[in-house]
Formats: sequence, structure tokens, C-alpha cells
Amino acid sequence: MPGLSSNRTHRTGRASSGSSPTLWTSFWLDCGSHRSSTSARRPSLGLPAKPILDIDIIVPRDVIAPATEALEDAGYTHLGDLGVTDREAFAAPDETPARNVYLCVADTLHVRNHLAVRAALLAHPALRDRYGSVKRQLAAEPDMNIHRYTAGKSAVLQDILAASDLTAEEKRKIYELNTRQE
Repeated sequence: MPGLSSNRTHRTGRASSGSSPTLWTSFWLDCGSHRSSTSARRPSLGLPAKPILDIDIIVPRDVIAPATEALEDAGYTHLGDLGVTDREAFAAPDETPARNVYLCVADTLHVRNHLAVRAALLAHPALRDRYGSVKRQLAAEPDMNIHRYTAGKSAVLQDILAASDLTAEEKRKIYELNTRQE
């Protein structure tokens, strides 16, 4: 992806999970930047964020298996792809901080979607403000769940993605994924 190659780094990391032995693992991580929509914040324009971190660990396809094993050895529970191709979800071994952890194949639609949303929000303040308003309204609903929250953002996200360089087919796939309710 343009602009990310200079931010790639080879990390050797140590992870431990309670009483289990320490695990050392080594793989390439894309350490470019925070990718979610809330990374479009500016000090005077703050975009609201849910109190849960979304963490995308972006790796080449051939590293998915060893990275999955490393996360499991560190105490994370592998949940499968949850219907999103090339993205593996993991439940954290603890609740602090609250987080959703995903192992993502580099340069896939899922990753490009996050980058496209961030870029559009940075470039279009009116869209950013509208998106923030929708997020606040949804978060205020007493019986909100993650599936309804994601579906509720879909209309404004389609407008945001309209300002991106994703193809019409990619935008359609993203819309279908975001509006399915489980």
C-alpha cells in the first residue's frame, strides 16, 4: 500500500499468559498507524469512540498460521473469521483494556476499507461530523449491540466510502457485510 512500506518493521515480541511459559515469536507487523475511524480525530474536532479498542494486526498471508499460534499461546482465544474473509478474530485473555483483536491479511478489502474510511474522514470535515453524530445517537440507545451499531452506521459509511478510491463492487461488499445482523 502506498505510504506504508516505510513503516513496516520486523518485531520480535514476547508474550506471556499467566502461568504458561513465555513465548517468543517473530513476524512482520505493519506498524504504520492507528487505522480505525477514531484515528481521524483532531484536537478541536474529536470524533467519538466506543470504549473498546479495535486492534488490527496486519501481516502477510503466509504469517497468519504462526501469528494465530502465537496469539493462542499468549492466551487469546481464536474465534475464526466471523464472516470476514482474511480477518481472524480473537478474544482477549483479560478485560483490561477492553479490546477486539483481529489478525488481518495485508492489502485485503478489510484493511483497505479501514484505510479508506480514515482517509475520507480526514479529508471531509462534514462527513466526519455527520459520522460522529450518528455514532453518538447509536451509542445512546439503551439496548444497542455491536451488530445493530455496525448496521446503524452503514448509511453514513456508504457516503464516506463514496469519497474513497474503492471500486463499486468493493463498496457493495462492505455494505452487505455491515448491514447483516446476527
